[in-house]
Amino acid sequence: MNSDTPFAGSPFLSLHLLETLVAVLPVRDENGSPKSIVYGGAERHMITSQARRRAERVHARDRANAGVGALAGRKTALRTREWALITARALVSEHGWEQDEAVRTARAVIEATGLKFGDPAKKTVANLTKVLLFAPSDAGTRIAAHIAEQQEPIRAWTSEYLAAQSAGAAKAKRGAKKPADAAGADSEAADGGADPKSLPALPPTTRAAVLTALAPRDAIDIALYGRFLAEIADSPNVDGAIQSSHAFTVHEAEQVDDFYAAADDAKLDRKKNALDFLDAADDAGAGMTGYQSLISGTFYRHAVLDRRKLRRNLEAAGMTAQEAEDASAAAEAEFVNAFVEAFPEAKKNSTASTGSLPALVLAFEGERPYNYASAFQSPIDENPPHEESEGTTGKGRKGGEGPAGPAAVKRLLNHHAFVARRRKDITSARVLTYDPQIDGLLNKLEDHGATVVESIEELTA
Repeated sequence: MNSDTPFAGSPFLSLHLLETLVAVLPVRDENGSPKSIVYGGAERHMITSQARRRAERVHARDRANAGVGALAGRKTALRTREWALITARALVSEHGWEQDEAVRTARAVIEATGLKFGDPAKKTVANLTKVLLFAPSDAGTRIAAHIAEQQEPIRAWTSEYLAAQSAGAAKAKRGAKKPADAAGADSEAADGGADPKSLPALPPTTRAAVLTALAPRDAIDIALYGRFLAEIADSPNVDGAIQSSHAFTVHEAEQVDDFYAAADDAKLDRKKNALDFLDAADDAGAGMTGYQSLISGTFYRHAVLDRRKLRRNLEAAGMTAQEAEDASAAAEAEFVNAFVEAFPEAKKNSTASTGSLPALVLAFEGERPYNYASAFQSPIDENPPHEESEGTTGKGRKGGEGPAGPAAVKRLLNHHAFVARRRKDITSARVLTYDPQIDGLLNKLEDHGATVVESIEELTA
């Protein structure tokens, strides 16, 4: 969309969701513990936006690649460090190259474009870029096709490049006399063995072909989620059209350290057949024991789609205004689906976390994003309303809000109705629930300022 062309509809789609999770661990810190934040003077469990965004992005990509959903048949992207290996596989499978030469050539070409690779002496990382690169999924195939088409000049250039690289590495090591110099030489060797300025430049046509292959092009998920690539100055970065908040519990956090014991089947079979006397005295327990941290709670999360930014990103990638409009409508529908359906897959087999459904989804349009996290700054007290305190009379009664799910729905919708009365740009509010208790609650609430819908598709206008 031309920056001078006004956007016809509301530019922002705000999404808000409440979901109750029981005994899960969808994200953890470096120590394997649940992540948390302090908000409103109380500690809350947290599911990071990074974990959410990846789950949503992969959910939409997999559906598109399977020919399912609004993005069926459209191009998507892949975030990986393995572009040299992917390119090499295409050279081998589609163009008949020998494996070792294919890997050497693909790595040299991509490295000379500006991306750094791992230490050549370490086989596990030698052919992996140092940074993750988010690029269209067919980028490796396109690079391989160009290499195969220009194989003679590229083979000659690769031989010269690798020879200069080896000579530079050897010279750097010979010149290192002081400990500090030696450390610098090792660092140079790990980065490819020589000063890049001393290496033969990649032929301009090949560099242009690699940059075109790695460019965002029509990959919908790059336009949605953006990418940042500092290593190659002339490869375009993309400011994503989606903003995502960290999810947090609407009440105070409570963590459970679950002790588990994994049984040894062979040992138990012997015991069942009265042969356990064969086991040594120090080998009679479980096969393995340990602890895992689990969390439960009702979480609030929020995301917003900048419709103008999405259209601009797609046009900047080469689409016409009408193509960008059509692609944006499909991308919006799939984004809403992923926001509702996708879930981080950590511990999914042992906790069945990915089977959860939201208690409430609220969607509406506006001239700016609206985050309703402040509705939960005061943590929900799950005590029953007007519960009698032990050893007190009626004067000592204290009133909680009851279970967090229904209480959070009331708070969120009351908050929205209050804001919507003061912000006239908020329009087309819609709510979806998968909880019959919440459905009954929606029917009782007099003014929640939203239309109740029954499908994800109805959440977006």
